[in-house]
Amino acid sequence: MVGIKRRTFLKTLVGSATAVALPSLQSVIAQTEYPVGNSRLSIISDGHLVLPAEFIQPPNISAKDFNALKPELNLKENLYQPDCNITLWKSGDRNVLFDVGAGENFMDSTGRLLSNLEAAGISAEDVTDVVISHAHPDHLWGLVDDFDELVFYNAEHHVHQIEWDYWWSDSAINDMPDSRKVFALGAKTRFAYLEDTVRLFRDGEEFIPGVQAIFTPGHTPGHCSFRVYQQNASAVIVGDALLHPLLAFSPNQWLSGSDQNPLQAQNTRKRLLDQLSQDNSPLVGYHLPYPGLGYAEKRGKAAYDFVPIKS
Repeated sequence: MVGIKRRTFLKTLVGSATAVALPSLQSVIAQTEYPVGNSRLSIISDGHLVLPAEFIQPPNISAKDFNALKPELNLKENLYQPDCNITLWKSGDRNVLFDVGAGENFMDSTGRLLSNLEAAGISAEDVTDVVISHAHPDHLWGLVDDFDELVFYNAEHHVHQIEWDYWWSDSAINDMPDSRKVFALGAKTRFAYLEDTVRLFRDGEEFIPGVQAIFTPGHTPGHCSFRVYQQNASAVIVGDALLHPLLAFSPNQWLSGSDQNPLQAQNTRKRLLDQLSQDNSPLVGYHLPYPGLGYAEKRGKAAYDFVPIKS
């Protein structure tokens, strides 16, 4: 990019003073790295969400049964506080970032991506590709900074065709309950920054060398997971297709109230878990306990366990 950006200029102007005078307001989580052939996955925290426990109550379970499950679900103080795990894939001369976090205007507990990237020695300008799994705020709203500029300004941005089309449609806002209509507005507002440059892909497409789209709809209409591979090794970045280490892997066929189409998402989970367990593929889950890295291990006919990989 020719010339200096306003963001870069202002940071340079005041950087030395603020670095000394101001303590960090964000707790940095060091990156976790995992090899995939000669490439590497770096998993970097954007913080965590803070939501009422009922946010993840399956619609096909009673309040009484859900209350009995709460200790197992690790719902402290009746809150659901999932981690937000962002994956950076380093392969050759490409640094591919999967999702961009919530930015600084969603929740106080999110928006840590940039500071954690910097702590790991990675600058925004080093990112060559940004891949969006879906357009919910905690995955997309970090696309643009307070100067109305793309944060990852050197990167090509990639979105699944169905996800892109959905959030531009009237259905996006008409289908949403009032409490989530801001999701639709926020998605359209941020997608507008990509309108002339976005690269759209479809299911099964290798749209970046070594990155293949796996269509996993239900959480949103165009939600997508991704297989990254190098040499004979691979891993799957599942986004929000597998949200909770117990609920998503359970044989109880629980639905999720956070999915736009719960039945479709349930079918997606069954298919994805079966494939992951057969392939013995490592996976990264955006909201699984940090770093969200592990395996789906089959147990019996319909049950699976999330088995973390120790870093």
